[in-house]
Formats: sequence, structure tokens, C-alpha cells
Amino acid sequence: METGSARGGSGGGLALSAICLGFFLVLFDATAVNVATGDIATGLGASVIALQWVLNAYTVAFAALILTAGGLGDRWGARRTYQAGAALFAVASAVCAAAPNAAVLIAARAAQGVGAAAVVPCSLALIAHRFPEGPARARALGIWGGVSGIGLTAGPVIGGWLVAALGWRAVFLVVVPVATVSMAVIATRVEETSRQSAPRPDAVGQPLAVIALVALTAALTMTSTQGWRTPLVLGLLGVAVVVGIAFVVSQHRVPEPMLPPVLFTSRAFNGATGVGLLFNFGLYGVLFCLTIFLERTLRQSAATTGVALLPLTAVITLGALVSGRVTNRFGPKVPMLVGLSGGLLGTCLLAVWGDRSGAPALAGFGAVLGLVGLAMPTMTGVALAAAGPGRAGLGAATLNAARQVGGALGVALLGSTALQRPSAHAFASSLPELRLPMILAAAGYLLAIVITVAAIGCRADRAAHA
Repeated sequence: METGSARGGSGGGLALSAICLGFFLVLFDATAVNVATGDIATGLGASVIALQWVLNAYTVAFAALILTAGGLGDRWGARRTYQAGAALFAVASAVCAAAPNAAVLIAARAAQGVGAAAVVPCSLALIAHRFPEGPARARALGIWGGVSGIGLTAGPVIGGWLVAALGWRAVFLVVVPVATVSMAVIATRVEETSRQSAPRPDAVGQPLAVIALVALTAALTMTSTQGWRTPLVLGLLGVAVVVGIAFVVSQHRVPEPMLPPVLFTSRAFNGATGVGLLFNFGLYGVLFCLTIFLERTLRQSAATTGVALLPLTAVITLGALVSGRVTNRFGPKVPMLVGLSGGLLGTCLLAVWGDRSGAPALAGFGAVLGLVGLAMPTMTGVALAAAGPGRAGLGAATLNAARQVGGALGVALLGSTALQRPSAHAFASSLPELRLPMILAAAGYLLAIVITVAAIGCRADRAAHA
């Protein structure tokens, strides 16, 4: 067994690559599937609502289970939990690739989300265990963070090329061998973490969280065909509200809550978490709307769509890379406000001119929107600093969960409002428009700006980014 000093030595680069590879797959799969939606609709006869669930089944499962999965990693060992999550992710990807209909694909996507919920927190735990505290760990964490931008950028482009060359099933099938390589290297190069006395899974709060999130996402998704006043939509919204309240009450009463209320006593943490939710609400919703607009309204291929989305994702990556320097100089409020203002401006441009623009102009508007990447690492740093060293892991998991919830709600609501005269049964029955969903996305970024002004200090938490 390796000593603490040796952990970052021989084989450290290979171990880090394997750990980051699993994290990359989680992010790649979250964005690559967007450009495959047109071909999925054609191949499986899927409705727009079904396509929204192809994306949201993944993010809902991811968001609902990431807190519990992180605790299981502490209790059972991070390597064991990571391997189980990666194996489930690979098997579910194979099922996605072989799916004969939309229902099977959606179920398999949910299973992918369960696997992803285990991979993400355990990958961080494995890095912390494999690399000793100091420069080696700092470099490893920097690389891990950079992988998030690479996965986000590569997803639409590689996904588009795979769809164009091999069909939509290749987007899922390519995950299987890559995940297998990651698991094989981790099995031989990364030792198991020590088991800790982590809280037991919240048997009350966990199912309540899943039910509330699924009901809310379903209600927002169905508004495109049912409207807001139908009994089904109102009933689902009612379930989401009642169960959501029950979840909040349970977190104050159970001995080991999945979301300890004490975590939300910090204004900065609450602000960063709220901004994270709105960040992904806009980003994931816009990505979905741009994809169906490019492929349906402008009739672009999956490969062209991926290239058109590249400026957006590339600028997000570049913004994330320079965010630390800006934060160190000006504090967290400046990069968050600049980034969110870029998101607001980009969505306003899309709202005003998007419906009259071609792919090149949309790519340019997307690049402006991509400035929002400046806010991404900074909000994470604020959340970690505000949570405190004893709750940093829980704080990071909570922020990730909030972001995934925002992504699911963004795809559901913005995707539904993108459709004029939508049909629940035919993907080709209506042409998406961008004006209304981009107005909603802009409103989300405006609210995020207000939260940042109110909750984030100009110089506070700078040390967390140094």
C-alpha cells in the first residue's frame, strides 16, 4: 500500500488521467446528446416532450442523487463507489445505444444519471486521496476543473461528428470502451480510501426530493402541449409543491438530513447556490433550444449544429480558465457580474435577432453568452468558502445538485416555450422559435445578477481562489 508521500509519485499521471476520464464522460454525455436529438427523433419517432426527457432523465437523476452518492463514497470507499457508478454508466450507455424506442432510452438515461451522481463526487475524493496536500494536489484539482470545460466544449462537436458519421447511437456507444479503460486503470493505480463514519442515507428526504423534482420537471415539460391550466399540469405542480414542503420539513426533523439546514445560514452560500441553479437553467435551456432551432427550423445537420455551438462552449471554457486570475485581483463579485452580464446580453441578442438569424450569427451570439463561464469557478469558490472547511464536500455537492436541478428545469421550461403550435406526437409538426425562451433565460440571468449584488461580497472569499 502506498504511503501518503508516494501517492502523487509513480503512476500519478496515469491515475489522474483515469479519474478525470470518468468525469469527462459525465460532462461529455450531458452536452453531446443535444446535437443527436434530431436524429433520435427521426430514428425512434420521438416527440419533443420525449426528447426533453431524454435530456432531463439524466440531469434529474444526477441532481437528486449526487448528495447521497457522495455520502456512500465516504461510507463504502470512494474507489468502490466510483467503480460502481462508472460501471452503471457504461452499461446504461450500451442500453441507450441499443434502445428500440424512446421509453427505453429515457430509462437508460436515468440510469446514466445515477452512475454520474456517483462518479463526480468520488472522483474528487480519489484525487484528494491519491495526491498529497500541496502543489501536487493543487495541480491535480486544476486539471480536474479544466476537464469540465473540455467536456462541455467537446460534447457538441464530437457528438455532431459521431452522429453525422455513424448515427446517434454512436454518441452512447463510444462511452463504453472509454469508461472501461478508466475503471481498469483505477483498479490498479488508485488505492481505496478509508471508510468514514458518514451519515446514513436519508431514507425520508431522498425519495421526497426525487418525487418533487420529477413532478416539477414533468409539469414544466408538459406545458408545451397541455398548457398551464390543465388538471394534469396543475396536479403535477401541486404534487411538487406539497412534496417539496414535506422535504424541507423533513430536513429539520430527521437526525441525519441529506441537506443540513445549518448549511443555509450563510448568505454567501445561499447566493452562490441560487446563482448556480440559474446559471444552468439558462445554459442547458439555451443549448437545447439552439439545437432544435438549428436542426429543425434551419435544417442544419448534427455536425453543423455542433460547430455552431462551439463558440459558446469554447468561450465558456476560456472564461473559466481566466476566472481565477480575475477573482484574485478583484474579488469574486466582479467575475460573477461580468460573466452573468455576458449571459444576459447573449440571451437578449438571441431574443431580439435569433429567429431571423442563420447559423453564423447564432454562433456569434452564443460566443457572447459564453462569457458566463467567468462566473462558473468563482461561484464554486464562494460556496466552498462559505460552507467552511468542515462542510466543503457537502457544500460542493449541494452546489452541483442545484446546478443540475437548474439544468433540468431549463430544458423543461425553455424547451416547451420554444415551440409554436407544438404536438405531443410529431417532432416535425412545429418549428421552434427562440424569442420567448431566450426572454426567460435572460430573466434568469438578470435574477442571478441581482442575487450576486445582494449576497456576494466584493473582496470576500478571495483567499478561497488564491
